[in-house]
Amino acid sequence: MKNELQGIKAFVKIAQTGCFTKAAHMLNITQSALTRRIKKLEENLGKPLFERTTRKVTLTRTGEKLLPNAKNLIDIFESSLLNIEELATYQTGTITLSCVPTATFYFLPDVIKTFNAKYPNISIRILEHSAYDCLETVLSGDADFGINMNNVTNANIEFTPLVSEPFVVACRRDHPLSQQKLVSWQELLKHKLIGVRRSSGNRLLIEGELLKIGLQPEWFYEVRHLSTSLGLVEAGLGIAALPSLAMPKHDHPILVSKPLVEPVIRRTLGLVKRRDSPLSPAANSFVELLLTLWNQEEHHPWSERFHL
Repeated sequence: MKNELQGIKAFVKIAQTGCFTKAAHMLNITQSALTRRIKKLEENLGKPLFERTTRKVTLTRTGEKLLPNAKNLIDIFESSLLNIEELATYQTGTITLSCVPTATFYFLPDVIKTFNAKYPNISIRILEHSAYDCLETVLSGDADFGINMNNVTNANIEFTPLVSEPFVVACRRDHPLSQQKLVSWQELLKHKLIGVRRSSGNRLLIEGELLKIGLQPEWFYEVRHLSTSLGLVEAGLGIAALPSLAMPKHDHPILVSKPLVEPVIRRTLGLVKRRDSPLSPAANSFVELLLTLWNQEEHHPWSERFHL
């Protein structure tokens, strides 16, 4: 494509100047290079574009037909380049995304920082929702896209997985379970449990998987957000079963997590968007950047948590 465009530019410049020498000078190339470009273009078309005499260069009928389209092609190409260069400075608007709360902190800060540096006039609106509300917000069009769990689905939603993470038990460092390498769900149920509300996608996933092996957890405390459950754990009121991403990213002076097994329960988080509605250019740029950064290992050093 690059060579064809160079040939078209050469053709237009010769047609405008009526001279190979002048055209070569204006394009800052040698006359032999200019001749090669025209020859290649004529070979591709199968017809000559110029009639050459010792005094002048004129267009053939094919050249006359090609010239308006060639000029238009160059104008479109140059205009597109200008728009791309100016996009970062002049494009405005708002991107709205809906996320389950744990995804917000881990997936978005690096992306938002990089995106804002490139597109400083595009604002970003983040809606933190439960898994079901997140899905509904994307389906209704109130959000351009979302980051959600894959166990909450809809036929009109396209899901792109980002990470599969195991559930862990969060407890204080002075709790008996903190001394174990692994904790079974059977052991977990012997302790005072802190859980999220019944409508939570995380709770439904846990209860559904445990039901398969005949276990039914009893939640002594029920809260709305995973962050609240961690606060209660830190206060010594109980222990909590939660996704590994809900734990603090770095070592915590009071809290510790241990993998939950028998069974290992995992949740998959990913991008959700409507199948029948293409993303806006700004939202699409954000999604592409998110996928690029997330796939670079150095941008998620906590990835060792996902392996169990």
